[in-house]
Amino acid sequence: MENRSYRALGLFFSLFWLFLCLFPLWWVFVTAFKPPLAVSQGATYLPFIDFQPTLQAFRDAFSGQRGDFLNPILSSVYVSITATALSVFLGSMAAYALVRFEFRVRLLSGVIFGIVAIGGFILLTSVYGMRVPYALVIVLVVGLPVAILANRLPLPGPVMTNQDVTFWFVSQRMFPPIVSAFAIFLLYSESNKVGLRLLDSFPGLVLAYTAFGLPFAIWLMRDFFQTVPIEVEEAAQVDDIGRMRIFFQIVLPMAKPGLVATAMIVLAFIWNEFLFALLLTSSKWQTLPILLAGQNSSRGDEWWAISVATLISIVPMIVVAAILGRMMRSGLLSGSIK
Repeated sequence: MENRSYRALGLFFSLFWLFLCLFPLWWVFVTAFKPPLAVSQGATYLPFIDFQPTLQAFRDAFSGQRGDFLNPILSSVYVSITATALSVFLGSMAAYALVRFEFRVRLLSGVIFGIVAIGGFILLTSVYGMRVPYALVIVLVVGLPVAILANRLPLPGPVMTNQDVTFWFVSQRMFPPIVSAFAIFLLYSESNKVGLRLLDSFPGLVLAYTAFGLPFAIWLMRDFFQTVPIEVEEAAQVDDIGRMRIFFQIVLPMAKPGLVATAMIVLAFIWNEFLFALLLTSSKWQTLPILLAGQNSSRGDEWWAISVATLISIVPMIVVAAILGRMMRSGLLSGSIK
């Protein structure tokens, strides 16, 4: 009897929590189909009973009466898909390297890179008056080879291994986003001054979002590549197949479930990202989160129009969550090799 009571209590709280989660979604959904009068007169819940549903809010949104809806939607689609593809592609190669190769990065070589890069940057910009983008390219071209050569020397001090490198990638997402977002904004502003348009542009936003999604892709794909048996790759190497061909023709197809899952998770993060889009865009390439944040007018908050924009923004993520949930239930994310 006591167990049945606990089960009934658990079921009650589960259903109550389900109601708390689903009711806001239902409220947004029905509000998007309400006429303005039904919204202003008070709370109504059931279509065809409390109010007569209409598509007028959707027509007003896409006709331009509430501003430009279509371009932010297309911007979010183009930027999110491109940045996700680049993040997963580059992250997969980095994750595979962290799984299959042993790295030994001397901390002192990183310090040398910092001294060369920062010192050279200050020297070129302050003493020689060089533009920031040009100075940045020069110090990177010089600093990276110097650091790589220094890493080959028997320098004293700690040595970072693969685990440390992986943690370094993941740690990039531990900092407050405003730290990197503001620095990127300043860099893009300087690039615009020399004719390289990155502010409010497709390449600039994709570049920032690729860097934003890369740590997630590396972290997730590393676990999936660890499920691929190394014996398969060793057998291919015996047949004199190169590393790049092994990676693209053998490893990636075997890790396909991981690629799909990682792409969906990275896509969700990029699709919902607000701060980078706020700082790095002004009009042409604004995304859906910026559109939602600006849904007010001199006539007040028109909740039917806000609900339309919200519905458009959350439907793709609901589909992604449903697909991920189905993959988890079917065991597709447990690894492609049994």
